Amino acid sequence: MRKATLYTTLTAVLLGVSSIAANAETLRFAAQGDVASFDPYVIDETFSSGFLGNVYEGLVRRASDLSIQPALAESWEMVEPTRWRFHLRKGVKFHDGSPFTADDVLFSADRVRSGGSDLKNRLAPDTKVVKVDDYTVDFITATPNPIIHYQWGNWYMMSKAWAEKHNDAGPQKAGGDKEAYTTLNENGTGPFTLKSREPGIKTTLVANPDWWGASTREDNVTEVVFTPIPNSATRVAAMLSGQLDVIFPVPVQDIERVKANPGTQMIVGPELRTIYIFMDQFRDELLYSNVKGKNPLKDHRVREALYRAIDIETLKKKVMRDMSTPSALMVAPGINGASDDFKRIPYDVEKAKALLEEAGYPDGFEIGLDCPNDRYVNDEAICIAVSNMLSKVGIKVKVNAQTKSKFFQKVFAPNLDFSLGLVGSTPPSFDSWAPINSLHECPRVTPESAVWADGEREKVSNGKSNYGGYCNPEVDKLADQILAETDQEKRNALIKQVWTITTGDIAYLPLHQQWLAWGVRDGVEVKQRADDVFDWRYVKITK
Repeated sequence: MRKATLYTTLTAVLLGVSSIAANAETLRFAAQGDVASFDPYVIDETFSSGFLGNVYEGLVRRASDLSIQPALAESWEMVEPTRWRFHLRKGVKFHDGSPFTADDVLFSADRVRSGGSDLKNRLAPDTKVVKVDDYTVDFITATPNPIIHYQWGNWYMMSKAWAEKHNDAGPQKAGGDKEAYTTLNENGTGPFTLKSREPGIKTTLVANPDWWGASTREDNVTEVVFTPIPNSATRVAAMLSGQLDVIFPVPVQDIERVKANPGTQMIVGPELRTIYIFMDQFRDELLYSNVKGKNPLKDHRVREALYRAIDIETLKKKVMRDMSTPSALMVAPGINGASDDFKRIPYDVEKAKALLEEAGYPDGFEIGLDCPNDRYVNDEAICIAVSNMLSKVGIKVKVNAQTKSKFFQKVFAPNLDFSLGLVGSTPPSFDSWAPINSLHECPRVTPESAVWADGEREKVSNGKSNYGGYCNPEVDKLADQILAETDQEKRNALIKQVWTITTGDIAYLPLHQQWLAWGVRDGVEVKQRADDVFDWRYVKITK
C-alpha cells in the first residue's frame, strides 16, 4: 500500500514536468531550486544569475572554459591607467525590438549600484561611466583597476527605455509590499526569451531568432522547459524515467544509480564554489544562545575551538561521499591567489575543549545555525553533521534549515538575525580580490543595534556579503592595494598577505569545495562549467 501511494504521488508530481516525450529540440531540465527573480540585479546567486545569463547579456561573458569572451562589447582597451574604453556591438536588439546603445550601459551602471541591487561590487561607487558616442563607453576609475571587467560575466545590460516604460524603481528584494514588473518579466538581448513563468512550478523559454549571435550558435535548442524539483528522489526519478534531459545536482548517494541506468549518464567535476560557515563577530550579545551579556564568537579561542571540532574528513567521506575537496582557504584551487601553502587547522576534540575552557566556557554553550536545504549539495546534511560534531565539545547547536528563498530572505534582512550560517561562494572574477572585497572587508554594521546603519546596506559594496561582520582594517588597506596593483607578482604577494591575516583571525570556517554532479540523458550533449553555470548555448540534442 505504501509503495502504491508513493508511486501515485510521484507520478502526479512528474506529470507537471512532462509525461509526453518532447521533440528533439526541447531541453527539459530540473534543479533543486527556482530562479529567485527575473530581475538580474536582485540576488548574486549562481543558479539565478546563471539561468538569466541565457536571457540577458553583459558587455563580456564567460566561455565553457571560463575564459572571457566579447559579448555586447566587441572589444575594449585601457586608454589610460584609470580609463577603460569599451566598443559596443552594433545592430544588437533587445527582445522587444529596441536597439542596444551606450544609454543602456549608463542606465545599467546606475541601476546595478542602486539600493536593492545585490551586485553593487561589479562597479565601484566612484567609477564614472561616460558615453563617448552611441557605441562607445568609457569607465573612469579613481585608481588603476587591471581587472575591472573580470566580474562582469553576470553583470547584464538592461534596457533604459523598457525600464522607464514599466516605471522601474530599481531592483526590488523579495518579500516587498509590491511586486516589481522586472520580477516576472524580462527584456534582454540574449539567445532565449521568456515564454511563460509560473514561479515554483514551471518556466518556459524559446530561442530568440533575432539574437545577434544566432549564426554562431553551437546548440540546436529551440525551447527550454525548466521545472524546479526540490525533492531529490523525485528529481532523480524523473531523470531515470526519461522525463528530463538534465538534472542537477544529483545527490551523491544516487550517482552510481544514474550511471548504471540505461539511457542516463553522469558528468562529475570539482566546482569553484567554497562552502563555509560565517560567524556573528560584531554583536555584543549572541543570539540563540544561553550566554547572556557577551558574544563568545568574538573570542579567537572560541572560533578556533569550532574549527577544530569539525571533522572535515568524516564530512567528506560520510556526508559528501568523497565528492568534495576540503579547504583551508575561502577560495578554490583555480581561483587566482589560491595557494597550497595554507593548511586547515587540525581536527582535535580535546584541544577544542581546552580552548573553550580557557575562554570561560568549560560546559560549552548553545548556538543557532541557519542553512538552506535546497541550494548546495547536501546542505542540510552538512549542517546536521557539523552540529553533531560541535556537540562533542559541548556546543549545543539548533539547526534551522529552510528553502533557499526563505534562507536568503533572512540573510538579506537588515537585522542580521543569525549566529552561524552556511553559505557558498564562487568569485565571479575568478580572482581572490572579489571574496576579499565582499566577504572580508569591514561592513558598515552598528554593534549597538546589531543592524546595518540606516540605509547603509543599500549603498555598500565593500563587505556586502560579510554577514558575520568580520573586520580587520589591515585587510581593507591591502584590498585597496590589490585592486590598484598592475604588477601580477606584487599583486599575488598582497593577496597572500590577506589570506595569511584572515586565516590567522579565523574570519570564517571554510569547509570544502563541493563537486558538481549533473545527470544527463543519453543523446544530450552539454558542457559543464566549473562555476556551476548551465549555459544552454552549448547544449546539443542528438536523439
